[in-house]
Amino acid sequence: MKKIAVFSVILSMFCLVGCEKDFLDRAPNDELTDETFWENEEHLRLAANALYANVKAKNTVDQENMGDNTLWPSTTQYQRIGSGNYNSDLNTLNTEWTTQYRGIRQANSFLANYQKAEVDDPLVAERYAAEVRVIRALMYLYITEFWGDMPLVTEPLNIDELMIPRDPKEEVVDFVLNDLEDAAQYLPEEIPSGENLGRMNKGAALALKARMALYNERYDVAEDAAKRVMDMGVYELYSTGNPESDYYDLFTYEGKLANGNNKETIIARLSLEDEAMHNLSREIHVPDQVIRWNPTKSLVDSYLMADGLPIDKSPLYSVETYEDVFENRDPRMTQTILEPGSEWGGRYDGRENNENPEIFEVPKFQSDGRGAVTLTGYYFTKYAEPSAVPTYNRDFNDIHLLRYAEVLLTYAEARFEQGVLSQEDLDISINLLRERVAMQPMVLADLESNGLDLREEIRRERRVELALEGQRYFDIKRWKQGELLASDVKGTNVKWLPNPAMADNLRTDENGFIIALTDRVFDPERHYLWPVPLPQLERNPDLVQNPGW
Repeated sequence: MKKIAVFSVILSMFCLVGCEKDFLDRAPNDELTDETFWENEEHLRLAANALYANVKAKNTVDQENMGDNTLWPSTTQYQRIGSGNYNSDLNTLNTEWTTQYRGIRQANSFLANYQKAEVDDPLVAERYAAEVRVIRALMYLYITEFWGDMPLVTEPLNIDELMIPRDPKEEVVDFVLNDLEDAAQYLPEEIPSGENLGRMNKGAALALKARMALYNERYDVAEDAAKRVMDMGVYELYSTGNPESDYYDLFTYEGKLANGNNKETIIARLSLEDEAMHNLSREIHVPDQVIRWNPTKSLVDSYLMADGLPIDKSPLYSVETYEDVFENRDPRMTQTILEPGSEWGGRYDGRENNENPEIFEVPKFQSDGRGAVTLTGYYFTKYAEPSAVPTYNRDFNDIHLLRYAEVLLTYAEARFEQGVLSQEDLDISINLLRERVAMQPMVLADLESNGLDLREEIRRERRVELALEGQRYFDIKRWKQGELLASDVKGTNVKWLPNPAMADNLRTDENGFIIALTDRVFDPERHYLWPVPLPQLERNPDLVQNPGW
């Protein structure tokens, strides 16, 4: 695990062949080059390990701020993207572009040179190459979702070949889907463990293929890839038999892959105590500032009641106090959104007299440097490891990029979009997710009798299961629901608070719900794609700007 988690030491050794000039016809004696590096299996292992640095880490959670599940306290660049208030000169656009293509360049260098190495078993070399193909596919997934048509680069380019136009997105997607299928043939089925912990395997290739196919409405391909993962019999939902905490525990130290109990996470960015850590838990419950991820009213309202009905249809929904919001809900809600009476790391909450700051009871809206402040009245508990909150950058939670739960959701959605979803399909997919938390199953007959739309309920299931995992923005875009990003961001109702005066400084709507952010826009003529970053257009006018920008 240590060798996979700690990547940066090797990266400088691996950026070997970004572009070459013809007159460099001799290998330098004092640095690594393609002529001196690709000699044996150890070189392949080092180079492949370096590629894992391109697997997104906490950044995938940061991208949640582009959607409507959460609100960042300051105007970050991801928040500006989600609000529609940005242009082609936004730094994050160019950072994403250059970061993804740098990783693709590294992958192309590996794939162009790995067969030079002398290895005892040729299949070992092919396995490393397959891992690299999966990582490259992950990078292509992001850039095609951000920009649509993009240059498809599959081999190292020399200095004369860098000025290339964009290729149609469909061609890039075709290439990636085929590449992932090829990679799957050389990867082992078993979940990597020991020194191989965190490596890509066959399940990673197929699950990523299912995601990319679903994102691009290749529903038959998505169904096939997802079902093949399901039929492998390797993965299962994380569960210790405690429906009140299993979902939450998956995103704490309990669910780390190194513990050997997590057979759900398929692709993760591993963290390692004292060597590869981040600050996620502290930012979720930061005890002396405004929390970084503020759950929205929209997310809170999306959770079903315990009877399987939405809040606007269920007789169980009756709210007069803040505590009532959390009563009789899908158990994933209180394992995602902090419930009154729960342990937390945010210290002193909004109570005037707080004798036990380790327990959360009342939201805090005004900063006094002694407790976590919220903009919406809600806090996350998902991904918050309480022991990591008190100290800066000491969190070694794994970051889960693709879970078996998503595979099940992909299978159900793909079957539905092809018009063939059955109750049996739900029972082997979505209802397994609900069973883990002891939630009412999804029954087709019940949905029909209650006038519920099946597509909407499948999408709701994806939203609540994958909240804070960085996928909401991409789902909104592919479902063509951009209008959701133009809505005001709202929070709890101040009338529900034990002392409404504590929120006197907050703006509210006519019903008392906090208005945390306004002035959001979404233009369907341009905001479904990002603009090509200005620095890239200046270097290569052949790229051509996206429509509307």
